[in-house]
Amino acid sequence: MIVSVMSMPEGVVTRTGLPQARERLQASGLVIVTVEQEDDDPPSGDQPLSRLLGVEDEAWEWFGEPQDAVRAEYRGDFAACVVPVVQGARRVSHVQLLVDPRHLVIVHRGPVDAVTTFMERLPVDTPADAATALFLFLQGVLETFRRAVTDCHLEVEDLEEAMFVERRPEQVRILARQRRRAAQLHRAFLPYAALAQEVLVRRRMTAHSLSDERRALNSLHEHTVQLVLLEIESLRDAARRAAGSYASLIADQQNVVINRLTVVSMIFLPLSFLTGFFGMNFAFLTNRMESEDSFLWLGLGLQLLAVVMAMYYVLYRTHWRQLRVTHARDTLDDLNALDSQP
Repeated sequence: MIVSVMSMPEGVVTRTGLPQARERLQASGLVIVTVEQEDDDPPSGDQPLSRLLGVEDEAWEWFGEPQDAVRAEYRGDFAACVVPVVQGARRVSHVQLLVDPRHLVIVHRGPVDAVTTFMERLPVDTPADAATALFLFLQGVLETFRRAVTDCHLEVEDLEEAMFVERRPEQVRILARQRRRAAQLHRAFLPYAALAQEVLVRRRMTAHSLSDERRALNSLHEHTVQLVLLEIESLRDAARRAAGSYASLIADQQNVVINRLTVVSMIFLPLSFLTGFFGMNFAFLTNRMESEDSFLWLGLGLQLLAVVMAMYYVLYRTHWRQLRVTHARDTLDDLNALDSQP
């Protein structure tokens, strides 16, 4: 367990133990404590982490225990919450926060980049109180989601553009991974968005003594939460659109193959008909077609006639008619353009 304490406005980080951190929390002034827990940390006996830090209220005994679900509670001057944070490129971890007017305690398991960045920027941001520091940290949490969504969105767009240049089988696997990533981000962020909306609206309705600055922070955070949620929805739409583009490319390729098979079948179907026709033992065929010339004239002539008629029908229905309609439309447009000139 690694415990770090920072007092403001000095902005100096000190590594201590839990007893020393408790003494620092009893002092006046803004104090921020981070507790990095490891999975193999020894248990602290019957004392929960909140009591070891000097919080005697039984309502906060869950604080410091492993939490994988978003939650938020406030009672009196104290408030606690569990928020999701995007760690690295794939993992979503949860960070616990406990705040009162003068103190902010952050508990997390393993290294979390958002916590490190927050502590590094505190001497520059210099929050006036613990509530402002809390909103700064929550804003950093939202930025981790925005960066992850932006990176994933750019990868999806690059993949969709590469599909139209050259379609490869591995693109399906990459696209499936991006769609799964978008679903994970949505599943991790949606509970926090709903909870933040509920808590912020309730605080504005019940806490009539909130200052204008605090109300502005609430509105800004609420607006950013909705913006991140819209960006995640846009990412999911982009992933679905890329999947539809890939399916369209496969369908176009299948249409080309079917078109070729249709042309080949139109050539060989008359041959099959003639083969079956001349293979039947009718008296006309056995008595009249005794010479090689009559067979060639009737057999090959019927075959060539059938092929020419089939090709003419195919070309007329597909190409010639389209060319004629396009030429007529272009001529009409030219005439209209000439008529519109003064």
